[in-house]
Amino acid sequence: MTATLSGCGGDGGGGDVTLKLVAADYGTGEANKSDKYWDGVASSFEASHPGIEVEVTVLPWTDIDREVAEMVKAGKAPDIAQIGAYADYAKAGKLYSADQMLSVRTQANFLPVLADAGRVSQVQYGLPFVASTRLLFYNKKLFSQSGLDAPKTWSDIAGDAAALKQHGVKYPFALPLGQEESQAETLMWLLSGGGGYTDDVGSYDIDSAENIKTFDWLKSNLVDKGLVGPVAPGDLNREKAFAAFTTGDVGMLNGHPTLMREARKRGVDVGMVPLPAVSGPTTSSMGVADWIMGFKQNKHRVEMGKFFDFMFSDKNVIAFADTYDMLPVTDSASASMESDPQYKPLHKFLHALPDAQFYPFGKTSWAQASESIKKNIGEAVEPGANPESVLGRIAQESTSAESAE
Repeated sequence: MTATLSGCGGDGGGGDVTLKLVAADYGTGEANKSDKYWDGVASSFEASHPGIEVEVTVLPWTDIDREVAEMVKAGKAPDIAQIGAYADYAKAGKLYSADQMLSVRTQANFLPVLADAGRVSQVQYGLPFVASTRLLFYNKKLFSQSGLDAPKTWSDIAGDAAALKQHGVKYPFALPLGQEESQAETLMWLLSGGGGYTDDVGSYDIDSAENIKTFDWLKSNLVDKGLVGPVAPGDLNREKAFAAFTTGDVGMLNGHPTLMREARKRGVDVGMVPLPAVSGPTTSSMGVADWIMGFKQNKHRVEMGKFFDFMFSDKNVIAFADTYDMLPVTDSASASMESDPQYKPLHKFLHALPDAQFYPFGKTSWAQASESIKKNIGEAVEPGANPESVLGRIAQESTSAESAE
């Protein structure tokens, strides 16, 4: 898709400029491809900013990170890339910082937790594009048939799962620790156990005492007791777990807004609560963010700033979030959605966002650490496994990746 936009002046002056923007496709088919969103943003921007041409290329998520990396390596970096990670490019000195491009008003409008997640060495390079949080989902019909209330603690989860199994539920608690996105499932459990991937100073702490205790509990109280369904957690990918929830075969699992809408479309009465912890609901959820960034190569800092200021208007931020069941990344757009009854199904997710905990995006080693988690974490709950040794292996690989930078 190509669209013509406007504006004038690069780092050093005026004249017509072409911005090249590469963005990820969030659509599930032809009907909701992201091209439509970018076409609308481009057309609106063009009407008030003559002089800038913007060429937009929308690529599948399966290809975009690799394609952008190849462009940068070949010396043909796009001006703007909307992808999953920014830290490698920032540390290599290839990106403009947020304050070099954005107006003060735009930069100050990002939710603080997201602005912080976009920093490398205390400087923001990653501009949050869209976000999501996680809640515990439960099937209200299955819970009612088993005489259960919504879980608030780990003990509730274990007890409810046992009752659901007695009533023939296929997956009392779906625990997807397969390679698709097990780094997310893992972090949700670590947070609920008082741990996480890093310590207070930002160093990897994957085999902390808290994290070991969490996986010991998971293995002993859910997996070993046969409460996670017919597929071993290490072989269960998120997509299959989510599909089983939409067909009524799952009692509980950790989910996001897109699953909520899909399950309701399929007639599942969905309950949603904060992630349970040892003694009560967690105070912070896991958050997920995707990023957009500006490359220095073509020296189009001013033009990119104009485009970002326009793109981060409430209208555009809300339009994208609404289309793809995601959450807005700015204070004003979040406030607008929270006050609008039509977005009531998203309000619980919105309330969780300001206190959410994110992956350590600012670490260039995070990609390698994440791969180690996805590859190994399922082994931690296998029969006869020692969770401490598995977490220790992941910790060692992550720390080695950090040291190699």
